[in-house]
Amino acid sequence: MKSILSVAALAALASATPIKRADGVSDAVILNYALTLEHLENSFYRDGLAKYSVDDFKSAGFSEDAYNKIKTIAGDEATHVSFLTSALQAAGATPVAACSYQFGYKDVKSFLATASVLEGVGVSAYLGAAADIMSKTYLTAAGSILTVEARHSAYVRNTIGQSPFPQPFDNPLSYNEVYTLAAQFITGCPSGNAPLPVKAFPALTATSADGAIKTGSTVSLGVKNATFQGTVYAAFITVTGPIFVDVKAVNGAYQVVVPKGVAGQSYVVLTRCNTAATDDTVVAGPAVVEISS
Repeated sequence: MKSILSVAALAALASATPIKRADGVSDAVILNYALTLEHLENSFYRDGLAKYSVDDFKSAGFSEDAYNKIKTIAGDEATHVSFLTSALQAAGATPVAACSYQFGYKDVKSFLATASVLEGVGVSAYLGAAADIMSKTYLTAAGSILTVEARHSAYVRNTIGQSPFPQPFDNPLSYNEVYTLAAQFITGCPSGNAPLPVKAFPALTATSADGAIKTGSTVSLGVKNATFQGTVYAAFITVTGPIFVDVKAVNGAYQVVVPKGVAGQSYVVLTRCNTAATDDTVVAGPAVVEISS
């Protein structure tokens, strides 16, 4: 049944001519952007599972079932790569190839913590891009991946002791915001890959001396090798719009107080104004901040 559905879906995608908007971004470009993220996730799980065995998971305090579930997630990500690659080829577009990556995890626990971040970013990436997809066929294909990524995220979060569904809405991210987060793991890409119309803002890191971060906690935002002239604000991204907070410059970093209305895997950017957090106003970030309820 799975192979029949895949063939039917590919046939539908092949018949859907990529639609191009006035800004020059086509549905095929959006799907290549999605494929870029799927390559990253696929490589992450493949390399991690090659490094850590079921015994390593058990030694780290996780069950054999958790190990097997992570293997299932890895299989899903590989299938997403295959599906998007074949769909783009069927529609006459050239799919991007995988890049090289450095994920920085040191053990099973940090591997799963990174998995949680990547799955959450994947959900936010598909959610943010959905409104720009004009073909209903492409939108359905992307939406079917989004729902599975959300299940992945909930499972991994629950496995590492985080709330699987910390708030009633997920947070959408723009193309450049997602690429800023993804670029921190990418060390190089094939020269034959078509360039995507995205850019990375300066990377933003978030730390806190409060332990578990909650509403009212103070978070320190750091930007490496970058200073900003004039006033900057922090904006926490939500589906209903950014929540702006004032920042306090302390020892080369920016301190902010977590506002009400954000929970779980959240994103904060630095912006030049307190009325908009767009590509024209964002100066750094996003940083990922895990906020407990």
